[in-house]
Amino acid sequence: MNAKRLIVLLLFVGLSATAQKSKAMNQQNKIPSLYDQNFKVQALNGDTFDMNSLKGKKVLIVNTASKCGLTPQYEQLQALYEKYKDKGLVIVGFPANNFAEQEPGTNVEIAEFCKLNYGVTFPMMEKVSVKGQDMAPIYKFLTQKAKNGVQDSEVEWNFQKYLINEKGELEQVISPRTLPSDEKIVKWVSQAN
Repeated sequence: MNAKRLIVLLLFVGLSATAQKSKAMNQQNKIPSLYDQNFKVQALNGDTFDMNSLKGKKVLIVNTASKCGLTPQYEQLQALYEKYKDKGLVIVGFPANNFAEQEPGTNVEIAEFCKLNYGVTFPMMEKVSVKGQDMAPIYKFLTQKAKNGVQDSEVEWNFQKYLINEKGELEQVISPRTLPSDEKIVKWVSQAN
């Protein structure tokens, strides 16, 4: 084997090893995606809602309640959804009765309340638990760094918001008291992909 061929062979072997090492590092550093979990949840109307149908969209997940001081946020959530749904935003509401029993209604009652009082058209899921032993699997993903790869959080109250990017990665956790019209939410929603 001549020297040129030996050099080319060594370069090839070296580049292959570097590429393999780089690929392994990227896999280790990959942020887990909501879509890797294959979550299927129940909508208020009883239909199965496949969270993977949201791939490529920005998703705001929020736990809601009908009898909370923060309930008027439904109006701003709906306005945000209407303004940005054609630009790739989906808001997904998860009613929960974890805080001072402020969501006592049935799924039918919740659907009627949302439609009649706030004209909600964004996807609303069946009532779930967002904390404790019976926490819904999607909320385990949202609140546990071991599952989402970004941060641990605890759902503090009704209307806590989780911002999920187009790849299904958790980007931000927003306090319940932060309004949907807040600049940091609007800026995140309106930024180009």
